[in-house]
Amino acid sequence: MTLYETGRICVKTMGRETGSYCVIVDAQNPKNVIITGPKHISGVRRRSCNIRHLEPLDTILSISSGADDAAVEKALEESGLTEKFRTKIRLGE
Repeated sequence: MTLYETGRICVKTMGRETGSYCVIVDAQNPKNVIITGPKHISGVRRRSCNIRHLEPLDTILSISSGADDAAVEKALEESGLTEKFRTKIRLGE
C-alpha cells in the first residue's frame, strides 16, 4: 500500500493548476502517477504528474485502476464531492 494509490484525492501544488483538486487514476512508476480532475469539473486535465507536485488528502474514491473520466465523475457524485472539486484552495495560508 502506498500513499499515492488509485482513487486518492490530491491537491496540485505546482503549475498553473495549483490549488485544484484531482484524483489519481493510475500509477506509472514510483515517482509519477496519472491524474484527472476531470477537466470540466476542476480544470485538471488527464495527465502524468510527478508526486512531488501533489499533496495527498485522506479521502480515497473507489475507482478501478485506469478509470475513465465518466467513472471518476460518478464516484465524485456518489461521495458528494463534486462542488468541492469546483473550488480552488489557496496554499500556504
